[in-house]
Amino acid sequence: MRRALMLARYGRFTTHPNPNVGCVIVRSAEGRMEATESAWIDAIVGEGYHARAGEPHAEVHALRAAGEKVKGATAYVTLEPCSHFGRTPPCANALIEAGVSRVVVAMRDPFPEVAGQGIQRLKDAGIQVDVGLCEDEAYAVSRGFFTRVEKQRPLVLLKLATTLDGKIALANGESKWVTSPEARADVQLGRAEAGAILTGARTVLLDDPTLNVRPEQFPEGSVYGDFPVRQPVRVVLDARVEVPMSAKLLQDGAPVWLIRTQSSGQTLPDHVEEIVVQGDGYGRIDLHALMAELAQRQIHTVWVEAGARLAGALVQADLVDDLILYQAPKFFGPDGLNGMNLPTVSDMQAVVSWQIQGCTRVGPDIKLVLQHPKTAT
Repeated sequence: MRRALMLARYGRFTTHPNPNVGCVIVRSAEGRMEATESAWIDAIVGEGYHARAGEPHAEVHALRAAGEKVKGATAYVTLEPCSHFGRTPPCANALIEAGVSRVVVAMRDPFPEVAGQGIQRLKDAGIQVDVGLCEDEAYAVSRGFFTRVEKQRPLVLLKLATTLDGKIALANGESKWVTSPEARADVQLGRAEAGAILTGARTVLLDDPTLNVRPEQFPEGSVYGDFPVRQPVRVVLDARVEVPMSAKLLQDGAPVWLIRTQSSGQTLPDHVEEIVVQGDGYGRIDLHALMAELAQRQIHTVWVEAGARLAGALVQADLVDDLILYQAPKFFGPDGLNGMNLPTVSDMQAVVSWQIQGCTRVGPDIKLVLQHPKTAT
């Protein structure tokens, strides 16, 4: 199953909006104990992972690789095999027709069109099914997909790059570069795993970023599959119609969604779409309505790179699941610009304690992954 989970991660830059799934098919190695590592390697007769929506699922790739050796074998799958006809046929049917004798499933699929039906179909065909092996790891591999299914909104990851005193820029606005090249390379991985990169019009006006994924800048040793990395859609909050058509992120031909509270009547390039989302009554975009709209458009993970105003607003709205904090060993002083605009807190009982999920060194910087207590696992 851990091999299947590793394979599932090969698709993390290409699979969106589908979940990441891996499958390994195993036969008992004659004359050997399967508990030994070499026996497990010898016993694998087929494996695969899901790479892109609309293309074969992990089980199909593994079955094709196994060929006739699949008869009587055991399939290890990181997610319940699908049971419905979507853009591809049901994987539960494929496993039944191939003649496997046992299927080990890491976790049940909460997607309503599956939701236990794939497992039941396998059992009805006389196949032994075991569920729950490495369930937490399987959930983590496709956490964004499950968040969208369960909460009808995307998983929201807020990235900040700050100094030790919590500043994102000097008092004059200069911010290139707060963190190291190694940290910026690591950010590319976070962008690549998302379905959308969210920012505000003010960030576009001040920094003129491209906010794209540049695989050539991935950290050395980054492992992914054989398919080109998908470019996430860039989502820009632009209630006041401020983003100029000359902005860099509008020049590369990749999709951009401009979020507004009413139609502007602008003539936009074919790769740029204006999306109208309800306002909050104060001339701003309602962030909860925005997330519901993104979920409807099959976005399951949103990577946020924004200024202090939008970052703070997302936190206040309880919409941030994870805070990805890159901290440089620097100080900008009291006049530096803060990473988030938050209201004054006068009661310690009202202070939210985020839970640290990870702490690693990235070049000379520190990377902290903090999870909101409401979503911490």
